[in-house]
Amino acid sequence: MKKHTFNDYIQAIRPWSFPASSMTAVVTVSFIYYLSNLSKFSNDFQNIHWWFGLISLLVAIIFQTIGNLISDYYDYKKGVDHKETHGTSRSLVEGVFKPKSFLKSGYILTGLVIILGIYIASIVGHELLYIGLAGIIAVIFYFWFKYHALGDSLIFIIFGPLIALGTAFCMTEQFVWEALYLSIPIGLLVVNILHANNTNDIKNDKAANITTIAMKLGFNKSKNLYIMNIVIANLIILILAIIKVIPFISFILTFPTIILAYKNIKIFKNANINSDEPLLGLDGASAKFVMLFGLLLAISLIIASFL
Repeated sequence: MKKHTFNDYIQAIRPWSFPASSMTAVVTVSFIYYLSNLSKFSNDFQNIHWWFGLISLLVAIIFQTIGNLISDYYDYKKGVDHKETHGTSRSLVEGVFKPKSFLKSGYILTGLVIILGIYIASIVGHELLYIGLAGIIAVIFYFWFKYHALGDSLIFIIFGPLIALGTAFCMTEQFVWEALYLSIPIGLLVVNILHANNTNDIKNDKAANITTIAMKLGFNKSKNLYIMNIVIANLIILILAIIKVIPFISFILTFPTIILAYKNIKIFKNANINSDEPLLGLDGASAKFVMLFGLLLAISLIIASFL
Protein backbone atom coordinates (compact mmCIF):
# COMPACT_ATOMS: atom_id res chain seq x y z
CA MET A 1 0.00 0.00 0.00
CA LYS A 2 1.33 3.42 -0.98
CA LYS A 3 2.19 5.69 1.91
CA HIS A 4 0.57 9.07 1.42
CA THR A 5 2.36 12.30 2.27
CA PHE A 6 0.92 15.39 3.87
CA ASN A 7 1.05 17.13 0.49
CA ASP A 8 -1.06 14.34 -1.00
CA TYR A 9 -3.86 15.10 1.45
CA ILE A 10 -3.52 18.84 0.88
CA GLN A 11 -3.80 18.29 -2.86
CA ALA A 12 -6.90 16.14 -2.37
CA ILE A 13 -8.88 18.59 -0.19
CA ARG A 14 -7.69 21.77 -1.99
CA PRO A 15 -7.61 24.23 0.96
CA TRP A 16 -6.84 27.10 -1.44
CA SER A 17 -10.45 26.82 -2.59
CA PHE A 18 -11.90 27.25 0.91
CA PRO A 19 -12.70 30.97 0.48
CA ALA A 20 -15.70 29.69 -1.51
CA SER A 21 -17.31 28.25 1.61
CA SER A 22 -15.72 30.26 4.41
CA MET A 23 -16.31 33.86 3.35
CA THR A 24 -20.10 33.82 3.71
CA ALA A 25 -19.72 32.45 7.25
CA VAL A 26 -17.04 35.02 8.12
CA VAL A 27 -19.15 37.90 6.78
CA THR A 28 -22.25 36.60 8.60
CA VAL A 29 -20.41 36.42 11.94
CA SER A 30 -19.19 40.00 11.43
CA PHE A 31 -22.67 41.13 10.41
CA ILE A 32 -24.22 39.64 13.56
CA TYR A 33 -21.59 41.47 15.58
CA TYR A 34 -22.46 44.71 13.75
CA LEU A 35 -26.20 44.25 14.31
CA SER A 36 -25.71 43.39 17.97
CA ASN A 37 -24.12 46.80 18.47
CA LEU A 38 -27.04 48.69 16.91
CA SER A 39 -29.61 49.94 19.39
CA LYS A 40 -32.59 48.79 17.29
CA PHE A 41 -31.29 45.20 17.28
CA SER A 42 -29.68 45.02 20.72
CA ASN A 43 -32.78 43.46 22.34
CA ASP A 44 -32.99 40.80 19.62
CA PHE A 45 -29.41 39.60 20.09
CA GLN A 46 -28.92 39.33 23.82
CA ASN A 47 -27.64 35.76 23.90
CA ILE A 48 -25.27 35.25 20.98
CA HIS A 49 -23.38 31.96 20.68
CA TRP A 50 -20.09 33.28 19.30
CA TRP A 51 -18.48 29.87 19.63
CA PHE A 52 -21.13 28.41 17.34
CA GLY A 53 -20.22 31.03 14.77
CA LEU A 54 -16.72 29.56 14.61
CA ILE A 55 -18.14 26.05 14.43
CA SER A 56 -20.38 27.16 11.58
CA LEU A 57 -17.30 28.36 9.72
CA LEU A 58 -15.72 24.93 10.20
CA VAL A 59 -18.91 23.17 9.08
CA ALA A 60 -19.07 25.33 5.95
CA ILE A 61 -15.53 24.25 5.04
CA ILE A 62 -16.40 20.61 5.74
CA PHE A 63 -19.46 20.94 3.49
CA GLN A 64 -17.21 22.12 0.67
CA THR A 65 -14.74 19.28 1.30
CA ILE A 66 -17.56 16.73 1.17
CA GLY A 67 -18.75 18.17 -2.12
CA ASN A 68 -15.23 18.17 -3.55
CA LEU A 69 -14.49 14.56 -2.57
CA ILE A 70 -17.77 13.05 -3.73
CA SER A 71 -17.85 15.14 -6.90
CA ASP A 72 -14.25 14.18 -7.73
CA TYR A 73 -15.18 10.52 -7.33
CA TYR A 74 -18.10 10.68 -9.76
CA ASP A 75 -16.20 12.97 -12.16
CA TYR A 76 -13.43 10.38 -12.32
CA LYS A 77 -15.82 7.46 -12.74
CA LYS A 78 -17.80 9.21 -15.48
CA GLY A 79 -14.66 10.30 -17.31
CA VAL A 80 -15.26 14.00 -16.69
CA ASP A 81 -11.87 14.25 -14.98
CA HIS A 82 -8.84 12.95 -16.82
CA LYS A 83 -5.27 14.08 -17.42
CA GLU A 84 -6.33 16.85 -19.81
CA THR A 85 -8.97 18.47 -17.58
CA HIS A 86 -8.43 21.46 -15.30
CA GLY A 87 -9.59 22.47 -11.84
CA THR A 88 -9.57 18.99 -10.31
CA SER A 89 -7.28 18.00 -7.44
CA ARG A 90 -5.76 15.44 -9.89
CA SER A 91 -5.40 12.99 -6.99
CA LEU A 92 -7.53 10.39 -8.74
CA VAL A 93 -6.45 10.89 -12.34
CA GLU A 94 -2.83 10.57 -11.28
CA GLY A 95 -3.54 7.54 -9.10
CA VAL A 96 -2.47 9.16 -5.84
CA PHE A 97 -5.60 7.85 -4.07
CA LYS A 98 -8.03 5.07 -4.86
CA PRO A 99 -11.42 6.40 -6.02
CA LYS A 100 -13.40 4.69 -3.26
CA SER A 101 -11.24 6.37 -0.61
CA PHE A 102 -12.62 9.73 -1.77
CA LEU A 103 -16.19 8.49 -1.56
CA LYS A 104 -15.64 6.91 1.85
CA SER A 105 -13.97 10.07 3.21
CA GLY A 106 -16.87 12.17 1.95
CA TYR A 107 -19.41 10.02 3.76
CA ILE A 108 -17.33 9.97 6.97
CA LEU A 109 -17.23 13.77 6.95
CA THR A 110 -20.98 13.79 6.30
CA GLY A 111 -21.47 11.74 9.45
CA LEU A 112 -19.32 14.21 11.40
CA VAL A 113 -21.41 17.15 10.15
CA ILE A 114 -24.63 15.36 11.11
CA ILE A 115 -23.36 14.78 14.66
CA LEU A 116 -22.29 18.43 14.99
CA GLY A 117 -25.60 19.59 13.55
CA ILE A 118 -27.69 17.52 15.94
CA TYR A 119 -25.65 18.77 18.89
CA ILE A 120 -26.00 22.45 17.95
CA ALA A 121 -29.68 22.04 17.03
CA SER A 122 -30.36 20.59 20.50
CA ILE A 123 -29.22 23.95 21.88
CA VAL A 124 -30.39 26.55 19.36
CA GLY A 125 -33.51 24.89 17.94
CA HIS A 126 -34.62 22.07 15.66
CA GLU A 127 -35.13 24.47 12.73
CA LEU A 128 -31.39 24.26 12.17
CA LEU A 129 -31.82 20.63 11.11
CA TYR A 130 -33.81 21.67 8.05
CA ILE A 131 -31.00 23.96 6.92
CA GLY A 132 -28.44 21.26 7.61
CA LEU A 133 -30.42 18.58 5.77
CA ALA A 134 -30.75 20.82 2.71
CA GLY A 135 -27.00 21.43 2.77
CA ILE A 136 -26.12 17.75 3.09
CA ILE A 137 -28.38 16.73 0.21
CA ALA A 138 -26.99 19.54 -1.92
CA VAL A 139 -23.31 18.70 -1.44
CA ILE A 140 -23.74 14.93 -1.77
CA PHE A 141 -25.67 15.21 -5.03
CA TYR A 142 -23.88 18.29 -6.33
CA PHE A 143 -22.24 16.22 -9.07
CA TRP A 144 -25.68 15.42 -10.57
CA PHE A 145 -26.70 19.06 -10.58
CA LYS A 146 -23.38 19.98 -12.16
CA TYR A 147 -23.89 17.49 -14.99
CA HIS A 148 -27.26 19.07 -15.83
CA ALA A 149 -26.24 22.75 -15.96
CA LEU A 150 -27.52 23.39 -12.43
CA GLY A 151 -24.16 23.48 -10.65
CA ASP A 152 -23.86 27.28 -10.69
CA SER A 153 -27.32 27.74 -9.18
CA LEU A 154 -26.71 25.14 -6.48
CA ILE A 155 -23.32 26.58 -5.56
CA PHE A 156 -24.91 30.03 -5.21
CA ILE A 157 -27.59 28.66 -2.87
CA ILE A 158 -25.22 26.57 -0.73
CA PHE A 159 -22.35 29.03 -0.38
CA GLY A 160 -24.61 32.06 -0.26
CA PRO A 161 -28.02 32.05 1.47
CA LEU A 162 -27.81 28.58 3.05
CA ILE A 163 -24.54 29.16 4.90
CA ALA A 164 -25.64 32.67 5.89
CA LEU A 165 -28.96 31.50 7.36
CA GLY A 166 -27.35 28.53 9.09
CA THR A 167 -24.52 30.56 10.62
CA ALA A 168 -26.87 33.29 11.83
CA PHE A 169 -29.31 30.76 13.30
CA CYS A 170 -26.52 28.94 15.16
CA MET A 171 -25.43 32.20 16.70
CA THR A 172 -28.78 33.83 17.50
CA GLU A 173 -31.31 30.95 17.71
CA GLN A 174 -33.44 32.73 15.10
CA PHE A 175 -33.64 33.37 11.37
CA VAL A 176 -31.81 36.61 10.63
CA TRP A 177 -33.21 37.40 7.21
CA GLU A 178 -31.00 40.47 6.84
CA ALA A 179 -28.04 38.10 6.61
CA LEU A 180 -29.40 36.92 3.25
CA TYR A 181 -28.70 40.32 1.70
CA LEU A 182 -24.96 40.05 2.22
CA SER A 183 -24.90 36.41 1.15
CA ILE A 184 -26.02 37.32 -2.37
CA PRO A 185 -22.89 39.24 -3.51
CA ILE A 186 -20.61 36.65 -1.91
CA GLY A 187 -22.59 33.84 -3.55
CA LEU A 188 -22.32 35.47 -6.98
CA LEU A 189 -18.55 35.83 -6.64
CA VAL A 190 -18.22 32.21 -5.50
CA VAL A 191 -20.14 31.12 -8.60
CA ASN A 192 -17.42 32.80 -10.68
CA ILE A 193 -14.87 30.31 -9.32
CA LEU A 194 -16.88 27.39 -10.67
CA HIS A 195 -17.83 29.27 -13.84
CA ALA A 196 -14.19 30.03 -14.66
CA ASN A 197 -13.30 26.36 -14.28
CA ASN A 198 -16.29 25.18 -16.31
CA THR A 199 -15.51 27.67 -19.09
CA ASN A 200 -11.95 26.35 -19.13
CA ASP A 201 -13.31 22.83 -19.54
CA ILE A 202 -16.02 23.40 -22.15
CA LYS A 203 -14.41 21.05 -24.67
CA ASN A 204 -13.64 18.31 -22.15
CA ASP A 205 -17.08 18.49 -20.51
CA LYS A 206 -18.74 18.21 -23.92
CA ALA A 207 -16.68 15.11 -24.65
CA ALA A 208 -17.78 13.64 -21.31
CA ASN A 209 -21.44 14.20 -22.29
CA ILE A 210 -22.31 16.54 -19.43
CA THR A 211 -23.84 20.01 -19.61
CA THR A 212 -22.78 23.17 -17.82
CA ILE A 213 -23.95 26.77 -18.03
CA ALA A 214 -20.61 27.63 -19.65
CA MET A 215 -21.30 25.08 -22.40
CA LYS A 216 -24.77 26.47 -23.03
CA LEU A 217 -23.52 30.06 -23.19
CA GLY A 218 -20.29 29.49 -25.10
CA PHE A 219 -16.98 31.17 -24.40
CA ASN A 220 -17.87 34.81 -25.15
CA LYS A 221 -21.20 34.84 -23.31
CA SER A 222 -19.56 33.04 -20.39
CA LYS A 223 -17.18 35.99 -20.15
CA ASN A 224 -20.16 38.34 -19.96
CA LEU A 225 -21.73 36.29 -17.16
CA TYR A 226 -18.45 36.40 -15.22
CA ILE A 227 -18.32 40.19 -15.55
CA MET A 228 -22.02 40.57 -14.71
CA ASN A 229 -21.62 38.65 -11.44
CA ILE A 230 -18.85 41.03 -10.35
CA VAL A 231 -20.83 44.13 -11.31
CA ILE A 232 -24.02 42.95 -9.58
CA ALA A 233 -22.11 42.00 -6.42
CA ASN A 234 -20.68 45.52 -6.14
CA LEU A 235 -24.01 47.15 -6.96
CA ILE A 236 -25.72 45.17 -4.20
CA ILE A 237 -23.14 46.36 -1.67
CA LEU A 238 -23.71 49.95 -2.82
CA ILE A 239 -27.51 49.61 -2.58
CA LEU A 240 -27.30 47.98 0.87
CA ALA A 241 -25.09 50.86 2.01
CA ILE A 242 -27.46 53.49 0.60
CA ILE A 243 -30.52 51.97 2.30
CA LYS A 244 -28.44 51.59 5.48
CA VAL A 245 -28.62 47.82 5.86
CA ILE A 246 -24.83 47.99 6.13
CA PRO A 247 -22.56 50.97 6.87
CA PHE A 248 -21.29 52.99 3.90
CA ILE A 249 -17.73 52.13 4.90
CA SER A 250 -18.48 48.62 3.63
CA PHE A 251 -18.80 49.95 0.09
CA ILE A 252 -15.76 52.19 0.53
CA LEU A 253 -13.56 49.28 1.58
CA THR A 254 -14.82 46.68 -0.89
CA PHE A 255 -15.07 48.81 -4.04
CA PRO A 256 -11.26 49.04 -4.59
CA THR A 257 -11.26 45.26 -5.14
CA ILE A 258 -12.63 46.11 -8.58
CA ILE A 259 -8.97 46.58 -9.54
CA LEU A 260 -8.27 42.91 -8.86
CA ALA A 261 -11.51 42.01 -10.60
CA TYR A 262 -10.35 43.88 -13.69
CA LYS A 263 -7.17 41.79 -13.75
CA ASN A 264 -9.30 38.63 -13.71
CA ILE A 265 -11.52 39.98 -16.48
CA LYS A 266 -8.40 40.69 -18.59
CA ILE A 267 -7.50 37.00 -18.33
CA PHE A 268 -10.85 36.27 -19.94
CA LYS A 269 -10.44 38.97 -22.60
CA ASN A 270 -6.91 37.88 -23.53
CA ALA A 271 -7.68 34.17 -23.49
CA ASN A 272 -6.98 32.01 -26.51
CA ILE A 273 -10.03 29.74 -26.69
CA ASN A 274 -8.15 27.29 -28.92
CA SER A 275 -5.42 26.62 -26.36
CA ASP A 276 -5.46 23.65 -23.99
CA GLU A 277 -5.84 25.95 -20.99
CA PRO A 278 -7.40 29.22 -22.20
CA LEU A 279 -8.15 30.54 -18.71
CA LEU A 280 -5.03 29.41 -16.92
CA GLY A 281 -5.31 30.17 -13.19
CA LEU A 282 -8.57 32.12 -13.39
CA ASP A 283 -10.40 29.82 -10.95
CA GLY A 284 -7.65 30.34 -8.37
CA ALA A 285 -7.58 34.09 -9.02
CA SER A 286 -11.37 34.18 -8.61
CA ALA A 287 -11.06 32.41 -5.25
CA LYS A 288 -8.51 35.01 -4.11
CA PHE A 289 -10.92 37.75 -5.16
CA VAL A 290 -13.72 36.20 -3.08
CA MET A 291 -11.39 36.04 -0.07
CA LEU A 292 -10.26 39.66 -0.41
CA PHE A 293 -13.79 40.95 -1.01
CA GLY A 294 -15.22 38.92 1.88
CA LEU A 295 -12.49 39.84 4.36
CA LEU A 296 -12.76 43.56 3.55
CA LEU A 297 -16.54 43.39 3.92
CA ALA A 298 -16.20 41.62 7.27
CA ILE A 299 -13.56 44.08 8.48
CA SER A 300 -15.74 47.03 7.48
CA LEU A 301 -18.58 45.70 9.62
CA ILE A 302 -16.29 45.30 12.62
CA ILE A 303 -14.87 48.81 12.16
CA ALA A 304 -18.37 50.28 11.86
CA SER A 305 -19.32 48.67 15.17
CA PHE A 306 -16.82 50.94 16.93
CA LEU A 307 -17.72 54.15 15.12
